[in-house]
Amino acid sequence: MRIVIHNLTKEFEKGESTLRALGGVSLEVRDREFFGIIGPTGCGKTTLLHIIAGLDSATTGSLEFVGEKRTQAMVSMVFQDSALMPWRNVEDNVPLGSEFRKEPPSVSKRIAGFFLEVVRMLDFGSAKPHELSGGMKQKVAIARALANDPEVIVMDEPFASLDAQTRLILREELLRIWERDKKTVILVTHNIEEAVMLCDRIAVMSASPGVVKCVLPVDVRRPRTIRSMSDPDFARCVDKIWEMLRDEVDRTMRHSRPSQ
Repeated sequence: MRIVIHNLTKEFEKGESTLRALGGVSLEVRDREFFGIIGPTGCGKTTLLHIIAGLDSATTGSLEFVGEKRTQAMVSMVFQDSALMPWRNVEDNVPLGSEFRKEPPSVSKRIAGFFLEVVRMLDFGSAKPHELSGGMKQKVAIARALANDPEVIVMDEPFASLDAQTRLILREELLRIWERDKKTVILVTHNIEEAVMLCDRIAVMSASPGVVKCVLPVDVRRPRTIRSMSDPDFARCVDKIWEMLRDEVDRTMRHSRPSQ
């Protein structure tokens, strides 16, 4: 499923003033592409994801899903916080889409088992969320998104709250899962190395109000692993993205400083 966004804006009313979060975003995400979005804090990345996921609406502009619908749902979202239901065990957290479609409990159980095996969490089906590590919770959240059988998965900094070692492991896990299903994935992250390891192309956004400054291809061979980070092509791509991003980060920091 392709996603075509044209001149999309988003404004929020803030008292008597208006905050313009997105200043006219235009981009196209290809079918089955792993697409990254990176930009300075406050540039509207999460707002854009929420609009794509149907959790918010644009002020102006257009968002179109192009192509034949092949699966059960259009979009599933993985949040920075796993957002698991604390009163449910892992197995019951996964098949929410099946429940919403009022499929039989036997179908929901089969779906849960299948996708917990995909993310290597099958042995933890009876555990409650508070019994899991942060990385394990995010694996369950990814299983839940996959179990909804969406055309598109949007991910809002899904590993941001995890320690560095866990992030590295989960990046490889996510790549393994994506290679298996080849869903269209849109990832928002502040981490340039993470974006380069995971993505086919990366949109660099400007400081607020956010627009797409450029879309850069990731010329690093697949399949990728942690060892890919030592590839000279990897380093060149990181440098190129930072070169495009640095001025926007500086501009955000200047504007956030209190006046003297």
